[in-house]
Formats: sequence, structure tokens, C-alpha cells
Amino acid sequence: MATIPLGSLTSAQGDLIRETEPARLAELDEDALLDLHARVRRARNKYVGLYRRQGAARVVAKGARGKARPANRTNAERAEVFELALARVSKRIDVVARAAAAELKAERLAAAAAVKAGTGPDTSGAASSGTGTAAASTRRRATKTTGGKKRDASSQSAGARRQAKRDAR
Repeated sequence: MATIPLGSLTSAQGDLIRETEPARLAELDEDALLDLHARVRRARNKYVGLYRRQGAARVVAKGARGKARPANRTNAERAEVFELALARVSKRIDVVARAAAAELKAERLAAAAAVKAGTGPDTSGAASSGTGTAAASTRRRATKTTGGKKRDASSQSAGARRQAKRDAR
């Protein structure tokens, strides 16, 4: 299907399509992208709805779907233009959201590492001795358990299962 020339769109529609150009999308933050996405989606839904409703009405008037379709080409082309614009905005939102998630994950990992580095059984002893601190800080310590924590957790979950069984009656 041929795309509709931008000259046949209204000025507001043309402005909306121009806002979805990659250079302009790169300037927007996540909230502005979500707002633009909603506006483009509304415009796309409008022309998809018009295409379907007017197409159905024209079928009755023309007597066949094949004869009615050419008269409804403008709405179909406008819906296609807004569909492509929506795809561009959605793709940019995906990129920005992934970057924000990666940044947030890095911040959380850094905060967790800082907390973990500050706690531990021999942080005060290693700092005072001054020898072997680099090797000891990069190596992961083995956690020793006696099985008591696991046993307690198992007992607690078994109790929760029994309670859930009673509650289900």
C-alpha cells in the first residue's frame, strides 16, 4: 500500500508525524515519549476505526467489498502512516526504557555492593593489618550454614501450607 503524502495531512497531523522523526525522538525523555505514544496511538485508532466503519457502510452502498475499497483508500493510508509512526515511537520507548532499567540495575548493584563491603566479620581486622586486602576483597567468601536456617524455613512453609489448606475449607 502506498503511503499518503504528508501534504494531504492536516497541519496538526503533519506536526504529529514530524514529531516521530528519529532526530526529534532522540531529544525526548521517557515521559514525553509515552505522551507522544498515546497521541499517535489515538490518531491511528481514529483512522483505523474510520476505515472500518466507512468501508462497511460503502460495501452496502456499492454492493461489493472490491468496489467499495478504492473509495476508502485515504483512511487506510492515513491509518498506515500513523501505524508506522507508532512503531517508531514504540521502538524508541523500548530503547529508552531498557537504558533506564540498566542504569537502575547498575545503581542498585552498586548500592548493594557498598552495603556488603561495609559489613562482614573481618572488615575491621583486614583494614588494620594492611596485608592481603586486595586479594581478600575480590575473593568471594563461602557461606557456612548448619542447616538450621533451612530447617526453620521448611517448618515455616509447612505451617503456611497447613494454614492455607484450612483456610480453603
